[in-house]
Amino acid sequence: MSEQGLLPPVLVLFGGRSAESDVSVISGTAIAAALLDAGLHVTQAHIARDGSLRPLPATHRRGDLPGRAYTDLTAPVLLGAQPMALDAYLRSVAASAPATIVIPALHGPGDEDGTIAAAAAAAGLNYVGDTPAAAALGMDKPAFKALAREHGVATLPELVVTQGEWSRDRERVLESIAAFANEHTATGALIGKPAAHGSSIGMKIAHTSDEWADAVEEALRFGDRAMLEPYLERARELEVAVLERTDGTVQAFGPGEVFPGREFYDYDAKYAPGISRTTTSSDLPGPIADEIRAAAVALFAAAGSRGLSRMDFLMARSGDRADRWYLSEVNTFPGFTPISLFPALVMSGGLSFADLCVELVAAAAARPAPRSAQ
Repeated sequence: MSEQGLLPPVLVLFGGRSAESDVSVISGTAIAAALLDAGLHVTQAHIARDGSLRPLPATHRRGDLPGRAYTDLTAPVLLGAQPMALDAYLRSVAASAPATIVIPALHGPGDEDGTIAAAAAAAGLNYVGDTPAAAALGMDKPAFKALAREHGVATLPELVVTQGEWSRDRERVLESIAAFANEHTATGALIGKPAAHGSSIGMKIAHTSDEWADAVEEALRFGDRAMLEPYLERARELEVAVLERTDGTVQAFGPGEVFPGREFYDYDAKYAPGISRTTTSSDLPGPIADEIRAAAVALFAAAGSRGLSRMDFLMARSGDRADRWYLSEVNTFPGFTPISLFPALVMSGGLSFADLCVELVAAAAARPAPRSAQ
């Protein structure tokens, strides 16, 4: 029997409640197709924006349908499908196939923050990726940056603004932003982002003080905390793929580099065809590339991460920070789309896309299954 034939059945979950649900559809269906082609027994289910779940046929393949067709519930396979609660569905899977490995191929808050992993664990099912605690830490940008600094990995300074502070006393918050910008920038240029989101959703550059409020407002559209950092003009965007192997060792691939077709790597620059380009091998000097890979592996361990992650770094091109690199954020379940760097980086190390997906299942299966909460 093949090694794949010895692996347990797999349940791939995709979609989700966040603004990244359409990207999750692309990632999840790609993983499911690769595992089906590798001979694994695969079940798939779609989670809608309201949290309801719809089981899909065992042999389902997305084909050329865009991810938004699932997000809008207009995909033919979803029409007429009976929605059910996630917890009830996971319990039914555990009852019929308790060895099932869940792959929560979900991106963004409410999905990638450990919520789905916690539901799987409560049903007694094992899963790919971080524990709920590690996933929640990874989704919280300021908290993960604090962890990085504790372990000697440089980050840009940040200022966090809550929705409550902004609503109660905007002028006082703007004074705090002015003090922050005066201390950490030469021109007052800042970039705002939600403190807990991905795919560059809610990010906005404030080139001048007149734009600070707009940057905060845009970030707060996607969460209750906005985070402001100094804006590094045309910074180099570097990414490292971190993969836990079946034997428990952790390997880093990259850094790869992103060349945005816009001022920064926003949502459209990431996912619209032809805007940006990427490479799996940057032209960084060897010692610097080694430092960045080592930092990624060290943070993976420090966060108690499992399975996989993508660590994103920025390198300044000019000013007093020129040629210095900083941790930007971590993605605890990075994209598996055709243009995603995580799988491309791992594949540049010799694994095929199917090998990568099988490795994730095998590494999860090697761990003890969580105890059911029942």
